[in-house]
Amino acid sequence: MSTLRQLGERELIRRLTPKLPLRPDVILGTGDDCAIVRGENGFDLLYTTDAVIEGRHFIRESTPELIGRKAVARALSDIAAMGGEPVHLLVNLVANPNETLERIERVYDGLSRMCAQHGVSVIGGDTASGIALELHIFLTGRVPSGRALRRQGAKIDDVIYVTGSLGGSIRGKHFEFQPRLAEGRWLREENFANCMIDLSDGLATDLRHIVVASDVSAIIDATRIPVSPDVAQLESVRSPLDHALLDGEDFELLFTVPDCRQSEFEAVWAKIFDLPVTAIGRIGRGPPNIQIIDALGLTTDLPDAGFEHFRA
Repeated sequence: MSTLRQLGERELIRRLTPKLPLRPDVILGTGDDCAIVRGENGFDLLYTTDAVIEGRHFIRESTPELIGRKAVARALSDIAAMGGEPVHLLVNLVANPNETLERIERVYDGLSRMCAQHGVSVIGGDTASGIALELHIFLTGRVPSGRALRRQGAKIDDVIYVTGSLGGSIRGKHFEFQPRLAEGRWLREENFANCMIDLSDGLATDLRHIVVASDVSAIIDATRIPVSPDVAQLESVRSPLDHALLDGEDFELLFTVPDCRQSEFEAVWAKIFDLPVTAIGRIGRGPPNIQIIDALGLTTDLPDAGFEHFRA
């Protein structure tokens, strides 16, 4: 009998999802940052869920307000990756019966402030007793009908872009990152991006989601990957590049732009956003695979070694 450790998260999802029922109004179920359901008045509805769990996403000593903030921001990042607008949120609280009211109130203060900042209504949820603190977030959003950006959609010769810098998020970014909602909506409104995903599990893992969903290959330039200054502060035997590829919880946007629009895109982006955006590679013909070119010009296959639940 297989264990979840042997299967890993991706194989577990692949085996479970074919058994799940779908109504006719479901445009997209599992397999992307959000599910998409046909709505009304010119909009499709976006649905996403995420959890932060003590011992996995934060430790006991973490600032309570940052725990609540992170729980909401992770789900907001999923909406951003679809080019959407967040709307309503439900939160399920799991807590030890010996937990203090003060700590829970501070967690909810951080959660509430993040929701208010992005115009999200908190409309309910549930509570349950458990071993440690957990927040399970259920967030809805909307996007003009048929306009959601998905992981599927990368085209041959597309340029691969990433916002911000990558790696070392454990130094604090995993709590204080800004969901790229404005940037995601702009990419959708201006029709620059062919596909998009947020970087939650690391560049190596999340780019693989794009190439598999789009049935293409990718080649990236190691010298172009924007490594965060936080990486230099880590005591680690791994290289800065490995941290940028594998660390996860950067919550930047990874997307592709048609080659013919590269110059136009970069010029307009620079006028609108202070956030850096970097071209790190190109999309090629399938089968799905990722190659990386090092500083000496040598090309190798990028191992499938990013973060995956149950195998971590």
